[in-house]
Amino acid sequence: MRLRGQPIASADVQIGILGGTGPAGLGLAARLASVGMEPVIGSRSAERAAQVRDQLVGSWPGRALSVGAADNAGAAACDLVVVATPWDGVTETVSGVADSLAGKVVISMANAVTKMGREFTALLPARGSIAASVQAAAPGALVAAAMHHLPAKDLGDIDQPIESDVLVCSDHKAATAAAMELVGKMPALRALDAGPLSSAAPIEAFTAVMIQLNVRYKTRVAVKLTGIS
Repeated sequence: MRLRGQPIASADVQIGILGGTGPAGLGLAARLASVGMEPVIGSRSAERAAQVRDQLVGSWPGRALSVGAADNAGAAACDLVVVATPWDGVTETVSGVADSLAGKVVISMANAVTKMGREFTALLPARGSIAASVQAAAPGALVAAAMHHLPAKDLGDIDQPIESDVLVCSDHKAATAAAMELVGKMPALRALDAGPLSSAAPIEAFTAVMIQLNVRYKTRVAVKLTGIS
């Protein structure tokens, strides 16, 4: 898919990240910048976004990372938008910029996971998945669900590739194609088309299982599916 006549890999294509100052959004911004893309960290406050951006860039002095900073409206104005906001703030954040998201590919990577005692469990959002909630909050957007199983810490460690399959689902072919292309720009990741947006419910929920495995075995598990060449 091309955005405004440019491939996603083009330096002219900006990727806005709502919730970009959180662990997942910040890790994704670092990873995208490390492969020559130009992510824009979004936050409720442009000043907060700029502060976090400066800290991120400063932590990789030898990398010359190109990362922008803006408020949520500025991030939503980018060519493609990723929603990395914590799950309980997704609807409010997306609703506030819904007009800017109309006609754009919007990738939801949020998971509704909580810790109960010593166990992690998946929550069932009212619409079945966070991705479905994003689509409802921005009905004019082309929503895809992707990158749920990529740990924020691993995303942010740009010295190391992440070997993992990434399941992508959407009701819009253009959104599936764009999300898969974006994932494919990051080394060692393989994007797989997991079907319609209804698949987001089990994909998001499985994140709780992966976190539990990480805790139990003190490791970083990844999704790797066999049988697909």
